[in-house]
Amino acid sequence: MGVMSLPAQEIYKFKVQNDAGKEVSLQEYKGKVLLIVNTATRCGFTPQYKELEALYAAYHEQGLEILDFPCNQFGEQAPGTIEEIHKFCTANFDIQFPQFDKIDVNGKNEHPLYRYLKSQKKFEGFDMKDNIGKMMDSMLRKQDAGYDKKSDIKWNFTKFLISRDGKVLKRYEPTHKMTDIEADIKVQLGTR
Repeated sequence: MGVMSLPAQEIYKFKVQNDAGKEVSLQEYKGKVLLIVNTATRCGFTPQYKELEALYAAYHEQGLEILDFPCNQFGEQAPGTIEEIHKFCTANFDIQFPQFDKIDVNGKNEHPLYRYLKSQKKFEGFDMKDNIGKMMDSMLRKQDAGYDKKSDIKWNFTKFLISRDGKVLKRYEPTHKMTDIEADIKVQLGTR
């Protein structure tokens, strides 16, 4: 096995708070394929929790971990405490993957993990052949004509795929098809 490059190891330096307030080092996930996602419970994309749980159920035993970071920065669609959010997610979607404390993913209070993720994978745009992609582009362009030139997280359910050796491989906007994300996960797990 080769030596990990320094940038690949960088992700394992971050510490986050879990949903019980305990500090967790991402070092605990070394050797796993990670899908890191910022979520919200009152968003049009909230049903993606069901798809994420299906991925977790299908591939967790093969080495997939989904790390869920609720964020209230987009339309205040993640209200309530982490306890309330966790209760909602388990009651409505029976999520089993790790859920972490609410964080900011943009701005002056953004979590350092998200600063790092955005530095590794910039925003590449929405699928403009997709109606939801067109709607997202139109909505965000009205708020900021140059929104697409910034690497900021654009909305809830943006996802980052991390390889077993800690490399940030891909960034998926909330409009990406889960089947495409699943195909990329399978490649990383070696289960094509």
